[in-house]
Amino acid sequence: MLALVCLCAGAARAAEISGTVRDVSGGVLPGVTVDVRRAATTRTAVTDEQGSYRIDGLEGGRYQMAFSLINFATVRREIDVQASTRVDIVLPLALNADVTVTGKRTFANLADVENPAENLVGIAQSASQGAVTARQLDERPLMRDAEVLETVPGVIVTQHSGEGKANQYFLRGFNLDHGTDFATTVAGMPVNLPTHAHGQGYTDLNFLIPELVTGVQFSKGPYYADQGDFATAGSSNINYANVLDKPIAHVEIGGEGYERALFAASPAAAGGHLVAALEASHNDGPWQHPDAFHKLNAVLRYSRGDSINGFSLTALGYRGTWNSTDQVPLRAVTSGAIGRFGAIDPRDGGDTYRYGGIADWQRASRDGEASTRVTGYAVAYDLHLFSDFTFALDDPVHGDQIEQADHRVTYGGKITHRRASRWGDKAVQNTFGFQLRTDAIADVALYHTEARVRLETESQASVVETQSGAFAQNEVEWTPWLRTIAGIRADAGWFVVDDLLTSRNSGRSDAALVSPKAGMTLGPWRGTELYVNAGTGFHSNDARGTTVTTNADGTPAQRVTPLVRAKGAEIGVRTVAVPHVQTTLSVWTLRLASELVFAGDAGTTEASRASRRSGVEFANYYSPRKWLVFDGDLSWSRARFAAHDPSGDYVPEAVGTVVSAGAAIDGYKRMFGSLRWRYFGPRALVADASVESTATSLWNLQAGYAVSAHAKIAVDVFNLLNAADSDIDYFYVSRLPGEPAAGIADLHTHPTLPRTARASLVLSF
Repeated sequence: MLALVCLCAGAARAAEISGTVRDVSGGVLPGVTVDVRRAATTRTAVTDEQGSYRIDGLEGGRYQMAFSLINFATVRREIDVQASTRVDIVLPLALNADVTVTGKRTFANLADVENPAENLVGIAQSASQGAVTARQLDERPLMRDAEVLETVPGVIVTQHSGEGKANQYFLRGFNLDHGTDFATTVAGMPVNLPTHAHGQGYTDLNFLIPELVTGVQFSKGPYYADQGDFATAGSSNINYANVLDKPIAHVEIGGEGYERALFAASPAAAGGHLVAALEASHNDGPWQHPDAFHKLNAVLRYSRGDSINGFSLTALGYRGTWNSTDQVPLRAVTSGAIGRFGAIDPRDGGDTYRYGGIADWQRASRDGEASTRVTGYAVAYDLHLFSDFTFALDDPVHGDQIEQADHRVTYGGKITHRRASRWGDKAVQNTFGFQLRTDAIADVALYHTEARVRLETESQASVVETQSGAFAQNEVEWTPWLRTIAGIRADAGWFVVDDLLTSRNSGRSDAALVSPKAGMTLGPWRGTELYVNAGTGFHSNDARGTTVTTNADGTPAQRVTPLVRAKGAEIGVRTVAVPHVQTTLSVWTLRLASELVFAGDAGTTEASRASRRSGVEFANYYSPRKWLVFDGDLSWSRARFAAHDPSGDYVPEAVGTVVSAGAAIDGYKRMFGSLRWRYFGPRALVADASVESTATSLWNLQAGYAVSAHAKIAVDVFNLLNAADSDIDYFYVSRLPGEPAAGIADLHTHPTLPRTARASLVLSF
C-alpha cells in the first residue's frame, strides 16, 4: 500500500511542459525566458538555439505561463498541466522593436494573430504607437512612393510642385511642410535634412521602393527616449527586407505618360542573402507643361542572421530630374488665363541625387537578457530646385524664379543597448543609447534666376552642423496589470556657419537641452490596455538663423533658437476584445515654443510664434476573414498660436480633420484589390481664418487577379470619381504681368490629379 502511494505521488510530480517559440515569420527564437507560475512557486527556463524549452518535475494543475524576449511582446497564457503538456508559442515583435534583419512577414497586426489578447503585454508603449504590415502596404494603391506613410493613421501626403520634389506631409494639426516635426528613417538611415535650402527637415522619399518595405513602425508625440530631432508630432521607421520570397519583375504603364519597371531578387550569398533591386520610371502627369519626371533607383543589400542576431550592409542610389507646375493663383484659372493644369512659369523644375551606405549590426546575449544594435550611415546628397511662387512681384522684368541649391554629406550612427533584469520579483528592462550626426553642407544657397539661368546670388553659405544625443529608459512591470516607463534624453547641437556671400552672417552657435519622458500602462483586462504618456522633445531650426545678424536689405536680424522645445501628453486605449478587431483611441495635446510656417515669397519655412495643439485619433482594423480586411481611421485636431495677436491666432495650413478608410481582399479565388477613401479637411490659410481651403475627398481603387502562382495583373484607378479638388492650397501675395505693383493676395492652388489608371504585371520566378 505504501509503495502504491509513493508511486502515485511520483506520478503527480512527473508532469512537464515543453514546446518551441517562434516569431511570426516562423523563425525559431532562442533566449526566450519562460516563466511558469503557480501560487508562490515560479519555475524558469530559457529556449535553446532551436527555440525549444522544457520544464519538468511539475505537479499537475493550472499554471500561468509568460514568454518574454527583448524586442518582442510578452505572451501570457494559462494552461492545465497533466503529465506531458506541449505549449508552442508565436511571439510578435513589439511595435517599437529595434531589429536589423526583417522579412516580409516580420510584423503582424494583432487582429490577424491567434489569441490576440494574450499578446498585448509590451506590444506598445502608447495608444498611438503602431506598425503597418507589409500585407497592409500590398493592399493599397500608391500614386506616390511617399504615400507609404499614409498608412500611418492621420497622415496626409500631398504635392504642390513637380513629382520629383519632396512631398508635403500633414499630421496632428501640422502642416509638416516637407518633414519638419516628423522624423523619418529608412533602413536605419535618417531622411530629414536640417538646414536645407528649401525647408527645415526636408524629407524626400522618392528613393523609396515600396516592394522592398517590410513594415512601417510609427509613433506620435515626444514620449520616446530614443527619438531626437524632429520627432515632435511623430516619427516613422521604414524597414527594408533582407530577403524576398521570390525574384520579381514588375512593369507598370498608365495615363499621362506613366511608365515604371522594377526588378528585384534576393539570391543566397556567402551564408546570407543579397537583395538587389533596380527601378526606372517616367511620369509626365496631366500638366500642360509635362513633369517629365525621370527616376533611376537602385538598392543593394547583403545580410546574415535573424531578428535576434544579424547584420546588414546596404547601398542606396537615386537620381531624379523633373519639370514642375507649382501652385498657381486661383484668379489665373478662373479668368481663363491658364487651364486647371496650366503653369505660370513653365521653366520650374529640379534635379537631385542621393547616394548612401548603411551598416547595421545586432547581437543578443545567449540568455536573451541583453541586446545591442549598432547602426552607421553616410549619405551624399545634392539638389537644385527651381521655383516661382510670386511671378512678377519682386522683379517685373526677369520674374521671381529662384533656385535653391543644397549639396552635403551626412554621416553618423546610433548605438542602442537593451537589458532585461529583475528588481526582486519585478521584470525590468533598461535601455541606453547614443546618437551622433554631422551634416557637412558645402553649399546651401538661394539664387535669383530666369529660365534656370542665375542672375544674382541672394544668399550662399557653407554649414557644418553636428548633433549628439544620449538617452536612457527604464521599464518596470510592477504587477501583471501595471507597467511604467521613465526616460530621459540629453541633446546638444553645434553649428558653424560660413556666409560665403558677405561673411556678415558667419558665426558659431550651440545649444543643449534635456528631455524627460514618462508613461504608464494599465491592463490588459479582457484584451484592453490603457496608456498615459507625457514628455518633452524638440525640433532644430535652420543653423543660418542661429548666427544671422543682418537681413538682405541691411536691417538688423533677430536670431532664432537652435533647438525648439516641444511638450506633449496623451491618454489612450488599445483593445482587441472583439474577435479580429484592433481599435485604438487617443486624446493628445502638444505645445511648441516656436512654430515653423510657410513663407510664400521665399518658398521656405520661417520660425514664428509659440503654438498649442490638441486632438483625438480613432483607428480601427477588422479582419473577419483571412482574405478580407476593413480599416477606418479618424483624426481631428485644433491648432492655435499660444499668445493672442490681433492678426489672428489660427496656425495657417494646420490640418483639422483627416479620414482614411477602406476595404481590401487578398487571395479570394485568386482575386485581390481594395477600395479606399481619403478625406483631407479644410484648413485656415491665414491667422484670422478669414480664408480657408476647401476639403479634398478622393476615392482610389485597385483590382487584381493572380493568373498563376508566378504571375498577377492589376489595375489601379486614382481619383475614381474624378473630383476637381486641391492637393494643397496657400494664401499669399503674388503678381501677374499687368497687375498692380503691390501684387494681389490670393489663394494659390495645386490641383489633384484627374482620374488616372495604371495597369501592372508582376512576374515572380
